[in-house]
Amino acid sequence: MNDSPVLVLTAPGDKSLPLLDELSRLARIVIGDSARDCLRTGADAEVILNWSGSLALLREVFLRSRRLRWIHSRSAGLEQTLFPELIESEVTLTNGRGVFSPSLGEFALAAILYFAKEFRRIIHNQMAGVWEQFDVTMVEGKTLGIVGYGSIGRAVAARARALGMNALGLKRRVSEQSKEDLLLARVYGSNQLLEMLAQCDYIAVTLPLTEQTRGLIGDAEFAAMKKNAVLINVGRGPTIDERAMIKAISEGRIRGAALDVFYEEPLPQGHPFYRLENVLLSPHCADHTPDWHEDAMRFFLAQLQRFRCGEPLLNVVDKRLGY
Repeated sequence: MNDSPVLVLTAPGDKSLPLLDELSRLARIVIGDSARDCLRTGADAEVILNWSGSLALLREVFLRSRRLRWIHSRSAGLEQTLFPELIESEVTLTNGRGVFSPSLGEFALAAILYFAKEFRRIIHNQMAGVWEQFDVTMVEGKTLGIVGYGSIGRAVAARARALGMNALGLKRRVSEQSKEDLLLARVYGSNQLLEMLAQCDYIAVTLPLTEQTRGLIGDAEFAAMKKNAVLINVGRGPTIDERAMIKAISEGRIRGAALDVFYEEPLPQGHPFYRLENVLLSPHCADHTPDWHEDAMRFFLAQLQRFRCGEPLLNVVDKRLGY
């Protein structure tokens, strides 16, 4: 065992932290939610696992850890991880990209079927004891646009393809390899967002949050959408202009939205989303399967094995791009 400790940023006794026996067989571990606790016995750490630590805690520990070589974020999102000193450093950053994608892909599929089969209307009628027959729509043959075609996007596309949908993907860079993706009917570049949106019956936003993606879906994008379009966000809340979305939904300019992420979490009482009949809300738990914590730790354990053996790490983040 390498004698250098692994710092795990979370509260001591955190019940969400699994597989500690397996982790302790690979490394000496120091768990803490304050810089003083972490560095008292872990000042010579080469590795930090940011399990649930705040951005301020991570930055403080980073600045005082002179031997640090690698930081791993349990989450795929990096809002609680990236800061200027880390970006400028040579410390490698990896994240949990891909670990939770299958579950998020299933949520997107469920949202599509929720609107296509009018499940809210069915449930309301059932609870009211009303027998009312009505038409539902097929998703086969419908067009799904995926804004931000990465790991989550591919999981969404794979499930949509099984239902016979036509999937379109939007990427920052369109390579020859991406054009050959069998899950997609077409790949669009970032400057073709409006063109893609205009064709879509369903739109899945799977973007990370960066300066370039913040507010990417706004008034112009909603104006480009079909009136029957359904917007699904399983990426990050601030990638969609919330004011513009509420306006478009309230005015019936799109059919509705299914949201797992928000500007402010928990979503505050009295928020307009709670009152909108054509919005499906999930409290940022679409990827919370019974074993999601274990899956996250198993990925880190595999990464730590690679690190100890000098093998290339997976999910290395481009710190300047933010993903």
